[in-house]
Amino acid sequence: MAAIAIAGAGLAGRLLAWTLSRAGHAVEVFDASSGPSPAFDAQGAAAFSAAGMLSPLAEQEQGGAEIAALGWRSLALWPDIVASLSGTAPDSNPVSKPSSRSSPAPGTVPLRIEGSLLLSHRADLGAAQRALRRMPGAEPLDMDALRTLEPMLAPGLRGWLLPREGLIAPMPAMAALHAGATAAAARWHWSRPVDQVVPGALHFADGGHWHGDWAIDARGLGARPPLPLRGVRGEIVTLSLPGHGLRRPVRLLHPRHRVYLVPRSDAEIVVGASEIESEDRSPVSLRSAVELMAAAQSVLPALSEARIVRLDRHLRPALPDNLPFLHHEPGLLRINGLYRHGWLLAPALVERLLDTAGLAAPFLEHSP
Repeated sequence: MAAIAIAGAGLAGRLLAWTLSRAGHAVEVFDASSGPSPAFDAQGAAAFSAAGMLSPLAEQEQGGAEIAALGWRSLALWPDIVASLSGTAPDSNPVSKPSSRSSPAPGTVPLRIEGSLLLSHRADLGAAQRALRRMPGAEPLDMDALRTLEPMLAPGLRGWLLPREGLIAPMPAMAALHAGATAAAARWHWSRPVDQVVPGALHFADGGHWHGDWAIDARGLGARPPLPLRGVRGEIVTLSLPGHGLRRPVRLLHPRHRVYLVPRSDAEIVVGASEIESEDRSPVSLRSAVELMAAAQSVLPALSEARIVRLDRHLRPALPDNLPFLHHEPGLLRINGLYRHGWLLAPALVERLLDTAGLAAPFLEHSP
């Protein structure tokens, strides 16, 4: 058994804590946040302010084959992770299993792998086709097929199916990872910002220190310097609309926007913009909110009657090449730069990092 400290309680930090504590290690997690729940103030874990889309095909447009391969590996891992977190048997065929459209039961983590859609208005078809050249695997749909898959979409849209893509609910998943790691004896230290992570040690902002066998840096933007990280702003609108009818995630391919709509339940949808090159943490502007919701309503007309639950924003940690960063040396591990791909990449990256360090076998071998 190793004594392990993790700096950062975001998605990567919680997944690491859950995996390592279940493998029998003594795990302690240190984070600057005041507690495990989101404050929606653009601080703390960016994973709370995410749609939770698992979209390796769509992310080929900017991430290429490397991101897609990691995404497919994560999609293979998520069903067993979710089954362990929810205390259920893993689904042997999550692709074809019909999803429940009701709100999830307490303690469960909603995961659906039923494909996603790319959409375009006729006027934007040229821009959409240019983007699709970088997304091999997208299947064109005629209007009848699109209407069969998603009857509530606006008429006249062009659509493409991205098979085997999925989505996970971020807030239940983050809560379950925290609870699961705690049940496995992981210890959490809130309001404890970490200044420096070095082999076998953490140095805290208050002058304190931790020493042990392994130190893991999963602080996101808190790890700069020395990593040349930048924050990429993401904005997300949570809407309430009982009976909205949307079954799967959709993206609108637009010359100026990459707008997505994700059904969280039969009564809630989130709408967001994939990326804004800015480190502004201020609240969402009126202009941005109106553009987002107008684009979404052009795809799903029923949203005109939706009620705004929350306008949220956060910064995603990205490196200059927009690719994830893993580092391993004796006594020290680092994971960072997950950019807009956190939920898509985290299981595969954590598996690779821990396997390289010899700290834990892959997730599938640890599933109860």
